[in-house]
Amino acid sequence: MELNSTNPNRGRHPERSRFSGGAKACPEPAEGDLPCIDTAPTAQTSIVRKRLTQALPRSLRRLTLDNTGAEIAEAAAVLPLLFMVLLGVFWFGQAFRIYGTISRAAQEGARAAVAPACSTCSPISPPATNALAAISNVLTTARLDPTKLSPPGTTPAAISCNGGSTSCDGSTTLICVQKDIQLSDPTKGGTGACGVSVSFQYPYQFWLPFTSLNLQRIQIPAAARVRQENQ
Repeated sequence: MELNSTNPNRGRHPERSRFSGGAKACPEPAEGDLPCIDTAPTAQTSIVRKRLTQALPRSLRRLTLDNTGAEIAEAAAVLPLLFMVLLGVFWFGQAFRIYGTISRAAQEGARAAVAPACSTCSPISPPATNALAAISNVLTTARLDPTKLSPPGTTPAAISCNGGSTSCDGSTTLICVQKDIQLSDPTKGGTGACGVSVSFQYPYQFWLPFTSLNLQRIQIPAAARVRQENQ
């Protein structure tokens, strides 16, 4: 009876009784008591907790304001677009180069077709053959394949000078040569000069990934007319 009156918490965990009365340091355990676990905050624990509390907002603010990876993200977004623009400039530049080359070839072919035939030469080549030879020389110099030439899908409209046919010369199937056609319509104020028309087209294929033009094959047209001089 004496033991129970002097120690009412005998057999109970000292930490629980301590929590019920506030955070206090562990007393010396009496005989038969369980060992006490001191969880009261020390001065060092308070300092560490204070530093963590102060460092956490600074870390979050530093992460919010940090733009170290912004350049990488911007480059990842811009570089593919820049690459596509460069590809477009290259392939459209190639198309314009081919257009300029075949336009010059058409002019050379028209001059060769309208040139008077050599009366002492044997055999005499038809105008279409002379035009094709001149065009092939220009294309070969520009590293283009003359065998890829084809006549236009529709024969160009023309008015005959002598009332004859304005269809393409059948001497070659790669280009269209129309002889003795009016270069200007007299009914519309023209002088009615006669000459030769040369027209053809050259294939070209784009390579632009992720676009509607990728692997699209187009035909680049070229045409030229030259006045026929009286000899």
